[in-house]
Amino acid sequence: MGFDDNKDNEEKSGVVETKKTGTPNQENDDNGSENLSRQLSETSLSAAEDEEDDEGNKLQLGPQCTLKEQLEKDKDDESLRKWKEQLLGSVDIQSVGETLDPEVKIFSLSIVSSGRDDIILPIPEDGKPKGLWFTLKEGSHYHLKFSFQVSNNIVSGLKYTNTVWKTGVKVDSSKEMLGTFSPQPEPYTHVMPEETTPSGIFARGSYSARSKFLDDDNKCYLEINYTFDIRKGWAAT
Repeated sequence: MGFDDNKDNEEKSGVVETKKTGTPNQENDDNGSENLSRQLSETSLSAAEDEEDDEGNKLQLGPQCTLKEQLEKDKDDESLRKWKEQLLGSVDIQSVGETLDPEVKIFSLSIVSSGRDDIILPIPEDGKPKGLWFTLKEGSHYHLKFSFQVSNNIVSGLKYTNTVWKTGVKVDSSKEMLGTFSPQPEPYTHVMPEETTPSGIFARGSYSARSKFLDDDNKCYLEINYTFDIRKGWAAT
């Protein structure tokens, strides 16, 4: 749920599946302690700088339009018309064209690790899972995978953010741009870049985290506040 350096991907329409390889901490606990402390300090500083940059460089977006209004714009430009039709696909304009605000519903979240069954994470309506939400094995490689549906209007600049704390101290902050998506009946599926959990005695323990799905207008479609553990082994299933 976010232990690598922040890397914002470029906006892409439709399904996005990208991978990155994390760098595991040293297995030796003596050297690993110093390495993890330095890594967490640098990550916290980087996260604070990113938050300041976000505050100071907010995009000034133009007025939002319905799908019908979007189609009416530049309707005499053949290339633009074809591009819009390609973006919208088979969407029923009559059912959603008059709605201004897009709606994004997150259907599922799961943790995917090679050689293991996917860990399916139930999403409570209030966004606050009760108790421990999941357990990760130290030094393990995994992906976060989720599916979502877009309705009513085009959602622009959908992104995923995640912040992690341990004993009240921020240890990681990450953000990934997912892209711009048109409404459609079928859900989209997104696989996050590969991550590697830290390892060593100081990495093990309980963490708290907050994940959000937001768009260019900073409209939040889902916020999840949860706790998870990093242990020597995977939790028994």
